[in-house]
Amino acid sequence: MRRILTSEQDALLTEERGRLADLAAALARWGAARDDQQTLERSVRQLDELFLLVVVGEFNSGKSSFINALLGSALLEEGVTPTTSRIHRLLWGEQVERTLGEGAIEQITAPVELLSQVQIVDTPGTNALERRHEAVTREFVPRSDLVLFVTSADRPFTESERDFIAGIREWGKKLVFVINKIDILRRDDEVERVTDYVEQSCRKLLGFAPEIFAVSARAALEAKLAGDRQALERSRFAPLERYVASTLDERERVRLKLLNPLGVGRRLAERYLEAARARVELLADDFAAIERIDRQLELYGEDLGREFRFRLTDVDNQLHAFEKRGDEFFEETFRLARAVDLINKARVKAEFERRVVADTPRQIELKVEEIIDWLVATELRQWRAVSGLLDQRRALHAERLVGEIGSFDTDRRQLLDTVGRTAQRTVERFDREREATRLADSVRTAVAGTALVEVGAIGLGTVVTALATTQLADVTGLLAAGTMAVLGLFILPGRRQRAKRELAAKILDLRQRLMAGLNQEFERELERGVARLREAIAPYTRFVEAERQRLSEMEGELQRAADGLAALEHRIERLLEA
Repeated sequence: MRRILTSEQDALLTEERGRLADLAAALARWGAARDDQQTLERSVRQLDELFLLVVVGEFNSGKSSFINALLGSALLEEGVTPTTSRIHRLLWGEQVERTLGEGAIEQITAPVELLSQVQIVDTPGTNALERRHEAVTREFVPRSDLVLFVTSADRPFTESERDFIAGIREWGKKLVFVINKIDILRRDDEVERVTDYVEQSCRKLLGFAPEIFAVSARAALEAKLAGDRQALERSRFAPLERYVASTLDERERVRLKLLNPLGVGRRLAERYLEAARARVELLADDFAAIERIDRQLELYGEDLGREFRFRLTDVDNQLHAFEKRGDEFFEETFRLARAVDLINKARVKAEFERRVVADTPRQIELKVEEIIDWLVATELRQWRAVSGLLDQRRALHAERLVGEIGSFDTDRRQLLDTVGRTAQRTVERFDREREATRLADSVRTAVAGTALVEVGAIGLGTVVTALATTQLADVTGLLAAGTMAVLGLFILPGRRQRAKRELAAKILDLRQRLMAGLNQEFERELERGVARLREAIAPYTRFVEAERQRLSEMEGELQRAADGLAALEHRIERLLEA
């Protein structure tokens, strides 16, 4: 290659190798599919090889006949079945030799002048039964400098050909169409109709019309072997040969040689750039989902706090009713007519417990149990909401991803599965009764602790009873402390007011201790629930943040690579046009 380059062209070649090496390193670093990395490696290696012409098309389109006609020698067997066909690689050699190599590739050497300037690859049909043949064929296309697509005049532009051409287009290869077997058509206007049909089909599929030649390869070979110039003209093969000859002149060979690896590299860079952007977009949605979860947890805490304070009023109302009954009790009891009753401390205490304390402890306990049930149910709903959102993330966007990038797709899917299963298991194993019992025990212990009451295994109602009766016993004691002699008209009203004040103070103390215990457990339970939720999604959060940064770096690097290759293509085009 370097022997025929000018100094400027050689400098471009050096720069091209450097840019393609940088791209190869980037693709390896970002976990590109090994097949794509190898495609780029093979494309770079072809810079040192002869011009590569690849012939593709359906089985029985006459590819072998066409190559034989191009070479003027029946080197390839014609009419074999797809199951026995191989890829044939034709090179110059002093004598005809056939060597079977790896990958079902048969190498044929022959002393044909054209082969001293170009290697020709004959591929199995695009509709071949052996799918491995097609896979090998696809390896040669990215390395090619020129692709000749042979289609048959009796079946032009079939569905399998369309699919294969779409794959060729991806690599941006110079593509020439050959309509073979025109000898089966009876009139020239039929040839023109077929040619027009292929041209229109190409425009629809490719967006442009490539060079199209209608020939009879069999007639051309027979004419060449017989030395019949008129028959060769009738085969319409000469214009195609002139086109190939002009394509193979030194200037065009250099242009295609330099541009083809750049085209392969740019398309790989753009493919993985598109893949990176698809994943960045996916991660943006993931990140938005995490932000929604965070916002949900914030609102969850705010809503829980408001609802909790509202529900505490039910407990507080019980205490207000308690205090009101106490005031009424003292108003009724602290009268001179009840003086005899007031002397009996046990009787007053029993009546106080029956009429004032009444079922307050049990009512408070029921209200607290309602708060606990509500809190447990709310936490369960929050877990279900998170689990449902993670299920949505697993299902969304998977079909939109393009190509492979390392283990991103697998890692993300497995992580979402793991985190989702954790959330789902939490929901499935959530024992409301057990959680309620645990929380009730914590509340009872907290309330008992603030009141310095030894509770053991007793319930909250018993704790409240102890607080309500034991601590208020001295209030009733005040009532029975005197005798008839000291219960004068002025003493009794004073004692009544003092008793009310004592009762209010004791109930305030009970309220403060009870609310302190409930608030303490509420805050602890809220922190615990939020912490469990955050812990469950933490691996997902860390993955999203790390991958978003990594993919953003990848996107920037590949964009610079694609821009650099495109700019180099433009410079090569301008230099070779000058």
